[in-house]
Amino acid sequence: MLYIFDWDGTLSDSTGTIVTAMQRAAEDIGWQRPGTESVRNIIGLGLPEALETLYPGIASQDMLAIRDRYRHHYLTLDQASPAEFYPRVLDSLDRLRSEGHLLAVATGKSRNGLDRVFEALDLQGFFHASRCADETASKPDPLMLHQLLDELAMPAEQAVMVGDTEYDMDMARRAPMARIAVSYGAHAPERLIAYEPALCMSCFSEILGWRPVGAA
Repeated sequence: MLYIFDWDGTLSDSTGTIVTAMQRAAEDIGWQRPGTESVRNIIGLGLPEALETLYPGIASQDMLAIRDRYRHHYLTLDQASPAEFYPRVLDSLDRLRSEGHLLAVATGKSRNGLDRVFEALDLQGFFHASRCADETASKPDPLMLHQLLDELAMPAEQAVMVGDTEYDMDMARRAPMARIAVSYGAHAPERLIAYEPALCMSCFSEILGWRPVGAA
């Protein structure tokens, strides 16, 4: 089985850092700081797509300015207080690997950002593959899922997408593949349930008890 995970809000408790960084970035360029829920709503998208959603019609020069300030504040905050995994994440991932499953990451982070996290957490080589929003289409386009399936030579029927946002659920449904939601991330559970996930977890370790339909 191939388990594909979102990162922010699913594995990593980083939503607060993202919200604060985006609010500070807006203030830096003289804009009103966006509300917490507005920022949480765009978590999971690639950064250009997130900014276009948060600020419809944003001019290209403003896009560059707020993007640079966001990256500055995110790195500063993350270096001061690195985001931790949610409870039971790492031991559950270790268990899945030990059972012979393939693990991958499909994230709205940039490649530089994800590689920096892998290095900081000593996770280079832990995941069998990964795709980032700046090297493929942003969620909810299913392209990154199709690319992961191709790279790992796995059919969609033997894969599941695990995420905390509508973008994750929509992407998986369009792939199409099974999907598992987490209730503790950026989007409220009722938003995720509308996409008919096979499971909605309140604790990450619940994934160990899940079996796809038809599995022995």
